[in-house]
Amino acid sequence: MARLTGTRPVATRRWGCAAAFLLLLLTVQAAQKADFSGDSTAATINHSLTLLQRLQELLQNGNGSDSVLRVRSAASDEPKVFHTHQLLLSLQSEVFESLLRNQSVVTLYEPPETAALFEKFIRYLYCGGVSILLHQAIPMHQLASKYRVWGLQRGVAEYMRTHLASESSQGHVVGWYHYAVRVGDAALQESCLQFLAWNLSAVLGSAEWGSVSVDLLLLLLERSDLVLHSELELYTAVEGWLSRRQPEVPVAERVLRAIRYPMIAPSQLFRLQAQSAVLARHRGAVQDLLFQAFQFHAASPLHFAKYFDVNCSMFLPRNYLAPSWGSQWVITNPARDDRSTSFQTQLGPSSHDAGKRVTWNVLFSPRWLPVSLRPVYSDSVAGAIQPVRIEDGRPRLIITPAMSSPDFAGVSFQKTVLVGVRQQGRVLVKHAYSFHQSSDEAADFLAHADLQKRTSEYLIDNSLHLHIIIKPVYHSLIKVKK
Repeated sequence: MARLTGTRPVATRRWGCAAAFLLLLLTVQAAQKADFSGDSTAATINHSLTLLQRLQELLQNGNGSDSVLRVRSAASDEPKVFHTHQLLLSLQSEVFESLLRNQSVVTLYEPPETAALFEKFIRYLYCGGVSILLHQAIPMHQLASKYRVWGLQRGVAEYMRTHLASESSQGHVVGWYHYAVRVGDAALQESCLQFLAWNLSAVLGSAEWGSVSVDLLLLLLERSDLVLHSELELYTAVEGWLSRRQPEVPVAERVLRAIRYPMIAPSQLFRLQAQSAVLARHRGAVQDLLFQAFQFHAASPLHFAKYFDVNCSMFLPRNYLAPSWGSQWVITNPARDDRSTSFQTQLGPSSHDAGKRVTWNVLFSPRWLPVSLRPVYSDSVAGAIQPVRIEDGRPRLIITPAMSSPDFAGVSFQKTVLVGVRQQGRVLVKHAYSFHQSSDEAADFLAHADLQKRTSEYLIDNSLHLHIIIKPVYHSLIKVKK
């Protein structure tokens, strides 16, 4: 909302526009790189930083000002007054171009959050740069969107996507997701969702969890790529969310039905039935799921699959970090040579298979070469072998079962490899690679990681931190007519 409140003499406005235009012209000329056709005596004299400083001083001192912005906010009785230059504002914002076309004084009304950043916003219009903090990202993006300063809008959105891992006292990713939904920024929405999914355990234990909306919670519960310790951890967090938020009964029941109860051990399910107040209130809505979970644990998966559809999300594990589902592997100095390890996982989540284990062998190679890049013999005089550089290789991770068993009938194994990195002082999941039993490796594993450099973002204290998860996926082999 803007209110037009007056004009200034035309001559003054023209003088200010001319002065601002000359300064802009000098800035552009100083920043341009001239082509001197290879003349070794040529040099570029660049005083663009000095000119940018002059532009900032122009704003601070109001020299040659031909327009005035009065910014009012509910947080203050006195407006903030900015003596500005029409040309500079118009070049950056079509909104200001329209507002100042025939008027010189404009009153703007802003919420307290955006009004507090208006000086920074105006400074960006003059100098093309601004420094912001986590809590300032949303109001700055709002200003850029409202006044159609598209470069600043893209810059703030990129800042948000690259600072999801930054640590803050109250958390910020959930708030950024909700904001991205309101403004329709699909890229930011997906970035926030992916970060929350891969680092859900950290979010569940933070104050941020209480601010999760119903829609976001349901979106998260639908995903199979959530990284957390166990399904019981997720249920406990959901129970706390329901107790605090007290949503309507249909919403609470929909949330509870998104829990994958077959992934919870029977002893823990019995405890929940006896002790969970939330489950007691909504027992009727999930009774069928609990009964089915107990049936799943009582029968062999192969027999269970004859009568029930196991090709659904209820029987698909998420990325659980508990030891029975996989193993952490820290590879020190990963660029040095090939490494191998082995570990055991449960055959499946069913208690019927509680005593059955599968042994897995893992091979890591930091410089594996595709066939197209391997040395070949040649009859040419120049040499017998083509030169191959170390950096031509790429990291490779192969995961294979060390055994075969009739118990594998009706089940395949999805392998997920989490890559942990240190960002803003915290160890978080940067990538998750998933591949099925038909393949023993992820085709693009760390394809863009430079493990040769000790400063690589993929290394923590010169070590590669991996967590390998084995997820049994059940299949119906025989259909029984009911």
